[in-house]
This record gives sequence, structure tokens and C-alpha cells, in this order.
Amino acid sequence: MPRIVSFLPAATEITYALGAGADLVGRSYECDYPPQVRLLPVVSKPALPLEGLSQREIDRAVAAHLATGESLYLVDEVLLDELRPDLVFAQDLCQVCAPSGNELSRALRDMSQPPQVLSLTPRNLAEIAENILAIGDATGRNEAARKLVEESHDRIQRVIAAVGESPPRCVTFLEWTEPLFCGGHWVPEMVAAAGGEDPLGQPGADSQRITWDDVAASEPEMLIVAPCGYGLKEAIAVANRLPRITDAEVYAVDANAYFARPGPRVAEGVELLAHLFHPDRFEWPHQHQPWTRIG
Repeated sequence: MPRIVSFLPAATEITYALGAGADLVGRSYECDYPPQVRLLPVVSKPALPLEGLSQREIDRAVAAHLATGESLYLVDEVLLDELRPDLVFAQDLCQVCAPSGNELSRALRDMSQPPQVLSLTPRNLAEIAENILAIGDATGRNEAARKLVEESHDRIQRVIAAVGESPPRCVTFLEWTEPLFCGGHWVPEMVAAAGGEDPLGQPGADSQRITWDDVAASEPEMLIVAPCGYGLKEAIAVANRLPRITDAEVYAVDANAYFARPGPRVAEGVELLAHLFHPDRFEWPHQHQPWTRIG
């Protein structure tokens, strides 16, 4: 079986979902689900001390650091070499989400036995499915990957069938709030599948800065507050500080689990949104509640 180091939280989740978690020998600092992955050695961590900073402070610190040309992540090259991975999961989609580009390439080039690298850069739901299949192929879990893709597709189709006859709810999905960023990549597709419409969303593309004037002009019925990298508790704190510029209902959600990571839980994220948008059409089928209404 391959020895795997994952620099990408979504790839780590997929690996466990396919039954290949025992093949992982190292992880990034952000790889924290499922909980047992936290026992693995950490091969990369953020270069900036961001804990305790506000969203605006984080945005400024990240922008200033990126302007220097330096990476936002530090790779432990010695540990990486000691772990002797056969396979590395990486990405080239977002400099803020995980190691990418020069720092990872340099670390891998200097290894005594450079591993195979599987780069995962999904921009929509179809490409997330392709990533699952690619990890299944790389780990020898092809059948498990095929089943996971089919199950996720079927869950989303059930949502679409349940809410399809209802008028879409006009929503604004916020991936960050100081400054404001709209939903991008796969998120607008999730919103649409759940029976919503986000005029500010960027399907298949990077999220973009928006203003409160943009939000007000779109006249949303609902605001979904899902700061990238934040769990529910942190999202609630952020949502409680937002200005009330419209009559829209405001919901904080667990972005880290269901929206920021392109992995197995995106189907549950679609179910979550469908229940918020159309509770009379789609009941929440799980015991936990990863959202809170604000106000």
C-alpha cells in the first residue's frame, strides 16, 4: 500500500472515506477530519500566527505576506523526507488554503526519493467527483470511490427533486466578511441545487470582493455566513457582528465542514442549504445541527 502525505484537508477526508486512512503517514496542520487524523505528524503549517486575529487583520496579514512573494506555509522538509511517502496530495487552487507552488516543489525536489504527486484543483461539483475517483485510483480503492461518487450524486439529486418546484430563494453566500467575499468555485452550484439563487456568486471561479451596496442591491431573502476555514462557533461570532442592512434572514453555518473543503461532505452541505431555503420541502435528515439563525 502507498505511504501517503496529504497537504490538503479535502484529500485527507476523501482518503478516509475510501477506507485508505491507514495509508496516511503525514498531514498538513489544517487536516483535522476525521478526528483520528490529528494523531499523524504535521508536515506543513501556516507561516503566519493568525490565531486570535480578526478577519480584517487576517486579510491584511495574508495580503502583506503574499506581496513579499513568500508562501503562507512552511513545509518541514526534514520530516517529509523521513516519512518516505510514495504519494503526496497537493493543490494549486488557492494559496491561502494549503501549500502550493514553489515551496512544495522545492521540498519535493530535495527529497532523497521524490514521491508521485497528485494535484487536486476542483472548481465545481463535477471536478470534486473526478478528484474522488483520482484518489480512488491512486490508492487502489476504485470501487469505493465509484460508490462514494454515486452516493453523493444521488443525495444531491434527491435534494433537487424535493425543492425543484419551489421558487428559488434569493440568497447571498458570504465566504468572508471583513472584507466581504462572495461564494465561488463549487459553492454557487451547491446553492442552486438546494433551491437558491445567488446573483453575486461566481460559479466555477474564484470568489470576489463585494460591498454591502452590492448585497443590498441584490435584495437577498437570506444571508449565509460561511467564512472560509471557520467552524460553526466562529461563524456565529462573525455573523453577530454584521450590519443589518436588509431584512434578510441571517444564518451562520459550519463552513469548514460543508463548504470550504471540496470533499465527501459537500452533498450534506447541499442538504443543509435546502433545509434552510425550503424547510417545508426538505427536512434535515441528520441529528446534528451545523447552523444557527442569527437575530
